[in-house]
Parts: sequence; C-alpha cells; structure tokens
Amino acid sequence: MAIYLWHAKTRSGQERSGELEVANRDVANATLRRQGFIDIKVKKKPTEIVIFPEKVKEKDITVFFRQLSTMINAGLPLVQCFELAENGSEKKAMIKLLKDVRHELESGNPLGESMRKFPREFDRLTCSLVEAGEQGGILDTILLRLCSYKEKAMALRGKIKSAMVYPISIITVAFIVTAILMIFVIPVFSDMFSSMGAALPVPTQITIAISNAFVKYWYLVLFGPIILVFAIRYIYKTPQGHYQFDKLLLNIPVLGDVLRKGAVARFCRTFSTLVAAGVPILDALDTVAETSGNVVIEGVIRESKESISQGQTLTAPLATSKVFPVMVTQMISIGEQTGTLETMLGKIADFYEEEVDTAVDSMTSLMEPFIMAFLGVVIGGLVISMYLPIFQMAAVVSGS
Repeated sequence: MAIYLWHAKTRSGQERSGELEVANRDVANATLRRQGFIDIKVKKKPTEIVIFPEKVKEKDITVFFRQLSTMINAGLPLVQCFELAENGSEKKAMIKLLKDVRHELESGNPLGESMRKFPREFDRLTCSLVEAGEQGGILDTILLRLCSYKEKAMALRGKIKSAMVYPISIITVAFIVTAILMIFVIPVFSDMFSSMGAALPVPTQITIAISNAFVKYWYLVLFGPIILVFAIRYIYKTPQGHYQFDKLLLNIPVLGDVLRKGAVARFCRTFSTLVAAGVPILDALDTVAETSGNVVIEGVIRESKESISQGQTLTAPLATSKVFPVMVTQMISIGEQTGTLETMLGKIADFYEEEVDTAVDSMTSLMEPFIMAFLGVVIGGLVISMYLPIFQMAAVVSGS
C-alpha cells in the first residue's frame, strides 16, 4: 500500500483533492472514476525522510489493548474497534500499525494471525494469548489479563535495568575522569618534576609511567572501550558466546542474584498467564522459553518441556538445573500435584517481584560505599602521588 495525492473535478466542474491509500496509481484512478470524478491527476505522495523514526512502545500497545477490550465488551466489531483506535491515536507509528493490522482483518484473517505478521510489535506471547482468547470467545478478558501481565513485566524490567545502569554509569564516569587526569593533568606535573632533576618517590614514578602509557597509546584508551563493546556484541550473537555470557551474568556476585530472581519472576508470571488463558502446557512452555530473556533458563525450560512430553514431571529438570531455587521447584511440584499450577505460579511471581525490589535496594546500598571507596582510592592516589615530591621539597627547604 502507498499513499497517492489526487486532484480532480466533479461532473459539475467543482475541483476536489485529497489522499488515497491504495496499491498503485491505476487503482487510485479507477477508484476516483467510480466516485464520478473527471480530469483526474494522481501522483505518489513523497516519502518523508525521518532521521529518528518514531517507534511503537510496549506502553502504547498496553493502552491500546485496554481500549480494545472495552470496545469488544461493548459489542463493537473488531474492524470498527481498530478504526476508532486509529482516530484516537496521536502517534504516527501507532496509527500505521493499527491500520496495517486492520487491513489484515479486512482480508479475513483472525486477530492473532494478523498480529503474527508484525513480530516487532507483537511478541509470541501476545499472539498466543490473543489466539487463545479468540478460540475461547473471551478475547476481552484475555486482553485485560495481557495488559496486567505487560504492566508487571515492564515494572520488573525497569527495576532490573536500574540495577545494571547504576554501576555501569559510575564505572564509566570514573574511567573518563581518570583518563583525562592521566592524559592532560599528570604530564604537566611530570614536566615540572623533570626540570627539577630530583629523584621522585616510587608512587609518583608509577603514576607518571602509567600517564606516559595513556599519552602514548591514547588511541587505545579512546577506541579500546568502543572496540570492546562491539566485540562483546559480536560474541553475544554466536550461540556459544550467548550461552556463556548469560551464564556469567547469572553468576556475578550481587547483580547475578537480582537477574536470577527477575528471571524466575518472569518465567512464573508468563507461564501463569498462558496457563490461565487455556494455552496447552507444551505450547505454553515453548512461548515461555522464547520470552525468557536468558539462554541458560531457556535451555532448562525446553528440557522441562521434553520431560513432560515423555510423561514425567515439570519440576525434575528445573530442580536438577540449579538455576531455579528449591522453593520455586517445590511450589511448582505442589501445584502440579494439586491441580493449582496457575495459582502457585502467580504466587511465586508475586513473591519474586517483591524480592527483586528488595535485592535492587540492597545492591544499591551495598555498592554505594564500595564505589565511593574505589573512587577515593583512585583519585586520591593520583593526587597524593603528584604532591609527594612537593612535600619532599618542602621538607628539604625547611630542614635547610
């Protein structure tokens, strides 16, 4: 589909103009002729060059789902629901997405199948739940449940991101400040001390040597971190590198605990939502594995699926993996035995979402004094090493 600008006359001679979204110019001409226009002129609308294209955010999708649930509950047809949502939206990217999905619906495709054609905006979990809602005739209820899930998932993701951003930003600032001191400040002191001709203290000699290395290999200092980031991204894209990196993240002291609890909460919340929607266990495990966010945990979940397909329990692979805490596997086992798996998963998710809150606060309070001590040692060490020769000279002058 493309947008065409048209200008034409009515049979009474009045001029009209507007826009049409059609497949090509011939379709535009035929459409206008059927409407009774003459002297038709059609040209394709120039494509706008957008430097920073607008994106559809998960929050936008969540708000739309709440609106869609309300409209479906009121008895409105799906196509009309999408038309109303298009008219009510202010974001161009969201309007385009709604329009594209509406065209799929008008072609006779179900909503879940239509959404699968836009994987960037609608993940597998969303499509699976929508399809389950369509099949069960409870689409409005499923959409509300999906909104609740997405809101909790976004809150959890925000907490984990804040836990990771804080130490990374502090370390980055410390590196930049140290590099500036080494490249621009220390050489000034070095020149001043060399003109005196006196023997320098060992700490000062070490600092000057490091500074000389920074000055000599400034390009490594400048581009080294950038190259390192790209190298990590390249390794992360390989299956083995992705697995090892995710495994390392789960085993990092303090931060690993936060990530592990967040992964457990995400697994339980996603699995609970799918089971509650009536998605078959094996299909639900496929979706949960794909949306787990960690290759190590994804592998454990797929092992659990294999275990169930062979007539065994869900909890055995989870327990042997050592990734999931004992409490989690025990509660899931009780849920399997009593037929309350959905309820148990929801309770585990609630508990570990609160645990993530606590873990993030603990990590922040633990890291603050550590980071301050680190910065004090590094910056203070540089300052002291530069002033030691001055103190020595002052002592010599006062003694003489």
